Amino acid sequence: MELCPDRERYIHMVQHSWKISSRPPHDFFLCLDVASYFDYEHDPESIFDRGFTRPVPLRGRDILVTVFFNGDAESPEFTVKAHESLSGSEQAEADAVLRRILGVDLDLAPFYEQAADDPVLSPLFPELYGLKRLSRADFFEDAVNRIIQTQIKHKPTARKMVHEVRSAYGTRLESGDAVIPAWPRPERLVTADPVAMKRHGLSLRKGEYLIGLAEELLHGQFAKMADQTAGLSMSTDPPASNVGTITGSGTGTKPDAKPETGFGTRSETRAGTGVESDVNRTLQSIESMPPQELYELLVSIRGIGPTTAQDLILFRNRTDGWFASHIERGREKAVRRWIILSYGGDPDHTTEDEFREMTRRWKGYEAAALEFLYVNWVLSEKQQRLNE
Repeated sequence: MELCPDRERYIHMVQHSWKISSRPPHDFFLCLDVASYFDYEHDPESIFDRGFTRPVPLRGRDILVTVFFNGDAESPEFTVKAHESLSGSEQAEADAVLRRILGVDLDLAPFYEQAADDPVLSPLFPELYGLKRLSRADFFEDAVNRIIQTQIKHKPTARKMVHEVRSAYGTRLESGDAVIPAWPRPERLVTADPVAMKRHGLSLRKGEYLIGLAEELLHGQFAKMADQTAGLSMSTDPPASNVGTITGSGTGTKPDAKPETGFGTRSETRAGTGVESDVNRTLQSIESMPPQELYELLVSIRGIGPTTAQDLILFRNRTDGWFASHIERGREKAVRRWIILSYGGDPDHTTEDEFREMTRRWKGYEAAALEFLYVNWVLSEKQQRLNE
């Protein structure tokens, strides 16, 4: 089959390539209908041919990759094409990050069997067979994205605001004619001025939330929690069999020299310090925390409410989740309300035992189950607009 011109152009730009296999079933193309999975620079309609291009944070720098899906839900495989030369260890790092983003290690086959007689989920399986959520590179990226976009109804504007923050505090990555900003890291964002963030469309309060979150990861509750669990074995390196063969030679990125004037470089603020390894350890510990424990920690942080906390838990590289009851003025709020309504219940008068019985087929797969409901809602909304 001949490659389209756009695809040939992207392949010509890259310097390294390798393949990542996913646990079946997995149909990445189902994600293309869900705008919230993508960022300002993405055109989901073009990803089928051009691939999915995004920044990937490594320990020493940020890089760009383009990912292509083979279209086979039963034998899913992704081809990764880096836009510059990588060492073997850098490719292994990029591989581990992409595995989280794409959800390739999430094993949902048992979930299909477990929920086969669920009255709400099972009717969705034929159309959404192979669905896996698309996340961002790590908890901090997910949280920055979620905090900025919260309570902004016009999502294109919200995505533009996220892009502006990335442009101001992230690394400039160039590939051909494209310039894509990496996501800011905690040690860069913690030095930002919340007043200056207003020029990117953020309120003063949201700027304070972002800086406070970075502080939590570097020196606050998250960092202390990571220190307490430092003895646990939590390696982010993927199995050797998951790392493909490196091909080609590369050219580097072209970062600007002064991060305070816009795009920055990682080497200026990170090289030669232990900050990076500490942050990585903290992010790893967040991935491994039990859902309920992480929820209780998240809602104690300024700027993260019950719904945001539950969303952040569901985008981790695991299938389980936690749906806490959150009642205000006698009304159930957050995600649990939506779940109960989906099952025909009364959210304001559903007991804990009734909720557990309602979602008993979700056990261990709460994150996956909710994603099916969410994507089905997205598709239903699209169809409704088409019918109007």
